[in-house]
Amino acid sequence: MEKKSYRFGIISALQEEQAGLITQMLNAKTVTLGKRDYVQGNLWGVDCVCVLSRLGKVASSATAAMLIERFEVSHLLFTGVAGSADPEVRVGDIVIASELVQHDMDTRPLFPRFEIPLTGLSRFPSDTGINRYLLEAASSFLEQDLLTEISEESRLDFNLQQPRIHQGLIASGDEFIASVARLQELKVDFPDLLAVEMEGAAVAQVCHEFDVPFSVIRTISDNANEDSAVDFLSFIRHVASVYAFHTMRRLCALLP
Repeated sequence: MEKKSYRFGIISALQEEQAGLITQMLNAKTVTLGKRDYVQGNLWGVDCVCVLSRLGKVASSATAAMLIERFEVSHLLFTGVAGSADPEVRVGDIVIASELVQHDMDTRPLFPRFEIPLTGLSRFPSDTGINRYLLEAASSFLEQDLLTEISEESRLDFNLQQPRIHQGLIASGDEFIASVARLQELKVDFPDLLAVEMEGAAVAQVCHEFDVPFSVIRTISDNANEDSAVDFLSFIRHVASVYAFHTMRRLCALLP
């Protein structure tokens, strides 16, 4: 049965992060706008529009605005990978953002550091309702599907031992964090920081300005250090894409 109260916009930065979703979509129709393919159809009973934003804040914010204005999505979900910013957050863990901040925003002395000018906000809260469903969906995947859907070889390669789910602050910036020193700088500014990536907080700002509820869920692919680029795409193909597919499948089933 189709759940008519939702039209989800699902954004990922890279093609590998959405592997399987488009092929699963019923009645898929592709519309190309702004050099992006927006694929609209039905995923497990939910009206969805899937799109790849490409990397970075400008690319992701343009994509989010198009989803809202042209496709009139009711909710927006960003799914992909991120680097860990906390020793307790390990490769293979999941982080659901409760808040997002743009760590490279600095318009001092006009406005306080990290504050988005003319909004009065530096941290943008995500939607608590959808986050609850995401938490349940991701938890069910890790408990019931991890051992069957992720190969033993991949679990060994990436040392996936009892992955956990975390909720908290994610920071975004137009910078791939691949240095322990740089990560430590960010932790001074944001002691509660759990993960770093390049898109989520920009999408959060757009959703705030259009009053559209949003969520960001990230699989931890690396430790945001000098080894971050090692096997990055392999992890996305064999681990993160599987996480995203099955979490989305379970989320659609949970939505009322």
